[in-house]
Amino acid sequence: MGGDFIGLVAVIMFFGIPIAAMYTYYRVRQLRSQERLAAISRGVAVPMEPELSQASRSRRFGILLTAGSIGYFVTFALIARAEPDAWVAATFGLIPFTVGLGFFLDSALVRRDARAS
Repeated sequence: MGGDFIGLVAVIMFFGIPIAAMYTYYRVRQLRSQERLAAISRGVAVPMEPELSQASRSRRFGILLTAGSIGYFVTFALIARAEPDAWVAATFGLIPFTVGLGFFLDSALVRRDARAS
């Protein structure tokens, strides 16, 4: 009974958390749009939020992935002090780290191309 229940909970969370995140994102955008439309109908000047450039998005993703991978690596390195097999899991932190470095490279290349044109 215990193993079946854990599997059921795992499957529900595997599908439920992303669906809840998508619904929350959709709902927040909908509420912001409604708020903006209500303000415009009352005659209030609503400043539009500028879109981030491609270089800014790449830099943001690079920072998030690099910082997350360093945190992941450090966490498993600390665990490896008590359990040496945790080093295997710590090395998987290199995957998002290199992807984050790729985003930093993309950001630099986009900025260079923008200056050249």
